[in-house]
Amino acid sequence: MTVQELPMVVPAPDLPARVRIHEVGARDGLQNEKATVPTEVKAEFVRRLADAGLSTIEATSFVHPKWVPQLADAEKLFPLVADLPVALPVLVPNERGLERALALGARRVAVFASATESFAKANLNRTVDEALAMFEPVVARARAEGGHVRGYLSMCFGDPWEGAVPVDQVVRVCKALLDMGCDELSLGDTIGVATPGQVLELLAALNEQGVSTGVLGVHFHDTYGQALANTLAALQHGVTTVDASAGGLGGCPYAKSATGNLATEDLVWMLRGLGIDTGVDLGRLVATSVWMADRLGRPSPSRTVRALSHQEQ
Repeated sequence: MTVQELPMVVPAPDLPARVRIHEVGARDGLQNEKATVPTEVKAEFVRRLADAGLSTIEATSFVHPKWVPQLADAEKLFPLVADLPVALPVLVPNERGLERALALGARRVAVFASATESFAKANLNRTVDEALAMFEPVVARARAEGGHVRGYLSMCFGDPWEGAVPVDQVVRVCKALLDMGCDELSLGDTIGVATPGQVLELLAALNEQGVSTGVLGVHFHDTYGQALANTLAALQHGVTTVDASAGGLGGCPYAKSATGNLATEDLVWMLRGLGIDTGVDLGRLVATSVWMADRLGRPSPSRTVRALSHQEQ
């Protein structure tokens, strides 16, 4: 058997036939880089990701350059990729960020909230409720412009300052984001401490409060090696949107214990083995991550990238 015939496809019961990967490498991945990544390299990265079959690629963030200097070139970058036939959501922290995004033709945006007060203060310099109030006019305006709004919710499973996060606390903020008009939610394990039982508990609690699984996505970090296990638990519950980062790039600049995101290649390998369609060409994706790793001057942390590219670590 050749490597091209691997992994063997052995479907498991009670799993979706298709999963939409929400690729975050170009935004969540590159925002953590210490060295400045040239705009042209970012644009080429997005284009290569699209060529690999990813249909949703988070392009950049319209935040103030002081807070995330790596993404200070949003106005320059977005027009370089806007012609791609894929969804290109962008992060917007406030009304000013939304105005900048709309002016360039972006119609898929995301706001980012926190389930905990400590992270809300660190990330947005506001309380949880103050942040939600800030997002209300952003979501309303985006929807009025015919846009699609994603709500990110950080610290759903644990917080570096507060420890365990009560489920009802997470559910409250989720419902607030949906009530203000968010089309979908991404449940974030920002510091990678979740385990599958926690994932199932939160998803069940959201369902009990009237939140449909269909509007939920999951965003796992692999700090403790649990990202794929947690993803599988979410899939078994019916979740069909999974965030991942090509090559395992990224972390969180406001939570120092947060390590890389779930690598898109590792996710695709598992889904392929389960017979779940993603539309992604794994070979092209691996080549893209190897190309970006060369630009960043270090090997990819993705185990699948290492295995398929025969990288020496």
